Amino acid sequence: MPARLRFLWTATAGYRLRPWRSPYLRWRIETYSGMRAEEIGFREFWRFVWRERGRLWRFLTWVAEMEKLRK
Repeated sequence: MPARLRFLWTATAGYRLRPWRSPYLRWRIETYSGMRAEEIGFREFWRFVWRERGRLWRFLTWVAEMEKLRK
């Protein structure tokens, strides 16, 4: 499995069909954007993902690079 997908698979453990409910992802979004984790629902989650898609893609690229360095 490619590193980008592996990270997403791990980050959404237990919440794969509803990632906006993942405590880990809510915490990460709260830390990054300042939105309160309790206020993040379906709409806010996908709005954030769409708005930050470029940065998220760069982050996933970085994750893949770090994975290569580990091996």
